Amino acid sequence: MQLTSSDGKFRLVTQLQNNQLILIHSNGYQDKLIKVVLLPGKSFDLGIIPLEENDEIEKEAGNIALLDSDLNDDSGGNESSSGLLQATRDAYQQAAAFNWGTSRYRIRGLDSKYAVLMMNGIKMNKFFDGRPQWSNWGGINDVLRNQEISIGTNPSDFSFGDLLATQNISTQASQYRKGTRISFSGTNTNYQWRTMVTYASGMNENGWAFVISAGKRYAGEGYFEGTNYDANSFFISVEKKLSDRNSLNFTAFYTPNSRGKNSPNTDEVTNLTSTRYNSYWGFFNGQKRNSRIKKVEEPVFILNDYFKINDKTTLNLGALFQFGKISNTNIDFQKANSPDPSYYRKMPSFFSSLYARDEGEFSGAFTPDLANAELNKLAFLSQQQIDWGAIYKANQNPVTNSNGKITGYEPGKSKYILFEDRTDDTTVALNSQLHSKITDHIHFNSNVSYNQLYSHNYQNVVDLLGGSYFEDIDPFYRGDQAQSDLNHPNRQIRVGDQYGYNYSFLVKELEGFTQFQFQYKKIDFYLAHEFSTTNFQREGFYKNGLYPTTSFGKSANVQFENYGFKGGLVVKISGKQLVLLNGYFATKAPNLRSVFPNSRLNNNIVDQISNENNNSIDASYVYRSPKLKLRFSSFYNEITGSTENSFFYAEGIFDNGAGNNSTNAFVSQTLTQLDKKNWGTELSFEYQIDPTLKTTLAAGFGEYIYNSNPNVTITNDAKASAENRLPVFDFGTAALKNYRQAGMPQQAYSVGLEYRNPKYWWISANANYLADRYVDISPIARTSIFFTNPVSGFPFPEATLDRGKTLLKQEELPPVMLLNLVGGKSWKVMKKNLNLFCSINNVLNTTFKTGGFEQARNANFRQRDQDVSNGTPNFGNRYFYGYGRTYFVSLAFNL
Repeated sequence: MQLTSSDGKFRLVTQLQNNQLILIHSNGYQDKLIKVVLLPGKSFDLGIIPLEENDEIEKEAGNIALLDSDLNDDSGGNESSSGLLQATRDAYQQAAAFNWGTSRYRIRGLDSKYAVLMMNGIKMNKFFDGRPQWSNWGGINDVLRNQEISIGTNPSDFSFGDLLATQNISTQASQYRKGTRISFSGTNTNYQWRTMVTYASGMNENGWAFVISAGKRYAGEGYFEGTNYDANSFFISVEKKLSDRNSLNFTAFYTPNSRGKNSPNTDEVTNLTSTRYNSYWGFFNGQKRNSRIKKVEEPVFILNDYFKINDKTTLNLGALFQFGKISNTNIDFQKANSPDPSYYRKMPSFFSSLYARDEGEFSGAFTPDLANAELNKLAFLSQQQIDWGAIYKANQNPVTNSNGKITGYEPGKSKYILFEDRTDDTTVALNSQLHSKITDHIHFNSNVSYNQLYSHNYQNVVDLLGGSYFEDIDPFYRGDQAQSDLNHPNRQIRVGDQYGYNYSFLVKELEGFTQFQFQYKKIDFYLAHEFSTTNFQREGFYKNGLYPTTSFGKSANVQFENYGFKGGLVVKISGKQLVLLNGYFATKAPNLRSVFPNSRLNNNIVDQISNENNNSIDASYVYRSPKLKLRFSSFYNEITGSTENSFFYAEGIFDNGAGNNSTNAFVSQTLTQLDKKNWGTELSFEYQIDPTLKTTLAAGFGEYIYNSNPNVTITNDAKASAENRLPVFDFGTAALKNYRQAGMPQQAYSVGLEYRNPKYWWISANANYLADRYVDISPIARTSIFFTNPVSGFPFPEATLDRGKTLLKQEELPPVMLLNLVGGKSWKVMKKNLNLFCSINNVLNTTFKTGGFEQARNANFRQRDQDVSNGTPNFGNRYFYGYGRTYFVSLAFNL
């Protein structure tokens, strides 16, 4: 490998002879392969090598605009992992990122928590769920071009990595190409328009370099109804060259953003409305007001010392400081009807299929009320959105005169409030990376890092919605159990007050990594090792009435020690052909979400919580020539011993002899010893038909299944008492083995054709087919409890094996075909570049579901059978919908 000088010149000395290929790579430009014939003792001049600007940065911008609504949302990990592939060249990786991402395609079926994302060598994954918080660097695309990505378990110079990928983004100011870039964009996805300005100074004579960037994205309403979007972005990187061997670099970025969420809906709701329907908003003072707004405000500061110890060894010392908040708003209410217009009791199906509940608890009697079903249908169609006016009225008391006539209204006790689930995080990280060329054939990489998180989590009152105060109690319970904080009972709370739950996490992690890479003429191989120790602790600030002895104060300290080994080799069959093999084994600490199953209420830790064990093996054949680029890969991944938590309201699983509603409860569900198996193949094919025309083919075929029957435990807070301080019920195993993992296509294919005119305009078309897509299943419905009548304790007599298989069959979503068009044009204007980029996704305006989940509320056989038999289930599966036809247009000036 040979680096160019600052003016782009290079001199390459090699002992190779005859026909060879030279690969020219530069960030911001497309790779170029040049065929040369090398003769012994002779040199030649390649002349000026023209490079085309890389349009992938704009493809990425359009793609991320589509993905933001899915990433780290309430849908429980259904996000696409394609955001990790921002600067790749492979046809398969491009298809995964830019064509399949809108269908939540995941590389190798893996969640993004199995990828390591780094900034200047410092890991950015969150401890809570293991995933990067993408919004922390949204809108600064232009300054994220300098990246190194290792897909799968391939070696990385920066980290041991994980199953999916390792990505390091460098923001060292001197690495940016000098100049100014101004761009303007329009789209009809999450936001409507975007503008960005970026300036890079290059290194000046005094040893200073700096980069600044700022941007804005905005939409009064995005693609889905009532989804507003407002995001700003600011970035600065400053480098001071202290000597020829040492430089300091300071990076800071702040990307505050706010967006309205859209609701997952049942088929009943969608059929009555549209695929763009969103139940989270309503009109307020003539404006659309969304009740569920997500805000992210977390500035990041990074300081790096780049030190060149000698010509063969470099050291990068880094420190990161991040603080800020993430909030998600919602409506809380007490002793009042749900404000959700699509609440199940307001839907026609409640009267046509579930009215039998009034005739006896799980008696099997069924008398549909068709008259009320029709009345509720008409009522829903006339009031499809949140009625903010009715909410304000409910929170006010009438004022009467001496004659008893109502003359106005005054604030009263609020029955409804707008609150936020709030997380205030403070993160400190220290990092040391060493790169050394021990000999011409042996390279050594090592990394030691320390990360510490203090996370404060609480509910916060945002708006009393016309009332004067709200009570900090849980009206579903009585006496002390209703109190959120026994140390301060019966509090009247107002805007800005914390209530409901209040606790913190303290996390400390120490990691070490070493890697040796051996490079020879016919074979390369590497060996890597990692060790880490992670400590978790919760501290409760409220003495909750349900858990008076386990909620207040500090929990036990939970420690996990982990290690990993991986290795691989590259066999160089010829200058054009390679064979790659990788093997990987590592243990992985559970994330915070998995360790504390009910952290909002108590300090309890999942019983016998343990590390994951992850195994992987993959093999690839690669062929590269100026005309043909081919990669065929096979992989096999196993994830064993996972722990997952979820929360829901379940009906028909408990009986305490206390009456008609004794079988219902809001519960937390914990799955332990959950195993997953992912195997499949990937194909990437590019063929340059002639200098202007190229065809591509990409395919991803896999089988991603659950590979065990995990144990299910249910925590019912209503059963908490002085005698039963930990009301956890063992529901046995859930028969999940061989069910499909949900949230992504398991088959994906793309065929593309690209034309590039010598006059610097181009257009490409891609046809994409995605299949084997499944909804997420309810584990509790796959336990033996599902078939048991909670009142009698005996199995339901009508619960036959065949009917059970029908009710519990995992729903497969229909295959979807998507056609995408992308094009662009470049101009030279006064020796400056003007670039136009355009894309149209889903040209045929195909309506499709991107994913969904079974509602766990129907927790026994008779309920689900009765609900489904009606044909329009009240608690049917809920779905997320993809965008219809969308566009993205960007005009950029490079000055």
